[in-house]
Amino acid sequence: MGIAAFDWAKIKNVQKIHRFLYAIGLGPVIGKIILLLTTTGRKSGQVRVTPLQYEKIGDSYYLGAARGLKADWVRNIQANPDVRLRVGKKDVFGKAEVVTDPARMADFIEVRLQRHPLMIGLIMQKAHGLPQHPSREQLEKLAENEALVIVHPN
Repeated sequence: MGIAAFDWAKIKNVQKIHRFLYAIGLGPVIGKIILLLTTTGRKSGQVRVTPLQYEKIGDSYYLGAARGLKADWVRNIQANPDVRLRVGKKDVFGKAEVVTDPARMADFIEVRLQRHPLMIGLIMQKAHGLPQHPSREQLEKLAENEALVIVHPN
């Protein structure tokens, strides 16, 4: 099953749970792997909050978009790169950069595989039909349809 075959309604339900966990004060617990990204709606101008897995590399926060440039939150960033992150108890304001270069995206996935081999390996296998330890070539091929967002704190 590829990522396109995912039931996105189920993903939205999981996102509601993550937002709820932050709302009841469990941000410090889930904030180790999930942050809340706040963007401005490109059409509505309203605040939009999206829970996402992330990696902190150096001072920046890296967010993978499995739906690539079709993800609403990525399209909001393209329209307005000023974002806020809630990471645990900490608020981070920054500029978001959308990256579609497959090599840079593959670099990000390699970092994720090194840091979380079981979780990301299972995602590679179940969501993308790849082996748990995909080759660099397989990662770059996968990355052709995905996007990476790097948030550079102000």
